[in-house]
Amino acid sequence: MNKLISLSGAALLSASLLAVGCDDPAKNKSKATTTEAIPTTNAAPASVGTGITETAGAKTYTFDQSTSKVSWTGSKVTGKHEGGFKTFSGAIKAPDGAPEKGSVEVNIDATSIFSDNERLTGHLQSKDFFEVSTYPKATFVSTKIDKGGEKGATHTVTGNLTLHGVTKGVTFPATIKVEGDSVSCDAEFALNRKDFGLLYPGKQDDLIRDDVVIKLAIKGKKS
Repeated sequence: MNKLISLSGAALLSASLLAVGCDDPAKNKSKATTTEAIPTTNAAPASVGTGITETAGAKTYTFDQSTSKVSWTGSKVTGKHEGGFKTFSGAIKAPDGAPEKGSVEVNIDATSIFSDNERLTGHLQSKDFFEVSTYPKATFVSTKIDKGGEKGATHTVTGNLTLHGVTKGVTFPATIKVEGDSVSCDAEFALNRKDFGLLYPGKQDDLIRDDVVIKLAIKGKKS
């Protein structure tokens, strides 16, 4: 009887620990809407250093990488991992100080991906995930920025995201603030990795969840 009680207690403890590890960090986050790539004009844009189309009277704010972060949180059945990208660039264009009249472009060096585990970082760079030797760059170019957004966001951003050699239209909420010669853009949303061909399932008893939380904390300066 005592042995049975001990086994039952151990089973309950194991179940409790598993339940703690099962928390999904993407569960209560805004979920990005993914569509087929959004058609854009074929006309060559007038460059402002990052490829963003020049607009009369627009102010361009270049990302300050030293004070900005592009990070992510991925999870599996037993837990989660944090990481990000060390190298990226981009700009936000805001005519009359209004982001909804402008555009945003982001260029990410996929080879700079990192995580909270050195072994995992190497795995993420491999063919199972980002395959950075074949696809060393990821980009986002907006096609539309609307006022207002989910969960109190100031704007809703739509554009084409190219990741792992796949281009999809993506829409997500963001809070964009223009103040004098500086701009900030903060966003946190869940993105389905499988939409971009990142299909590695993980171990049979420790499956990787489809949704990854993307976190942007961007600071820009007028260029």
